[in-house]
Amino acid sequence: MTTWTADECAEQWGVQVGTWNSYVSRGQAPAPLPDPDDAGRRVWDAGAVRGYPRPGVGHRRSSDAADDLLVEMGEVGARMAELRDRQRELLRAGREAGCEIRAMSEALGISRQTAYSWLKN
Repeated sequence: MTTWTADECAEQWGVQVGTWNSYVSRGQAPAPLPDPDDAGRRVWDAGAVRGYPRPGVGHRRSSDAADDLLVEMGEVGARMAELRDRQRELLRAGREAGCEIRAMSEALGISRQTAYSWLKN
């Protein structure tokens, strides 16, 4: 009889070891053999693991749509950084031209507090 460790069982099922152990504890995977291997680890009958009906696939934390959204968010974030840099440039130019903070902050769509802090840096 061929025996597998939890690592090998998890690999066979395409899950992480923690998930495999959870399946075992809930009775959703075969029980380990009563005797451990020479290293004292729990082992399973490989044939039983192969033949046991695997529970349904759990909730996937990512999807193609989610991955696409993350890529788009990264692109928007990069554009936002460029826009913030341009807002700061315009704010400094407006200050040199004598514009009022209130008028500049409204035109840039930022708070007066933000305008003041940007001008300090």
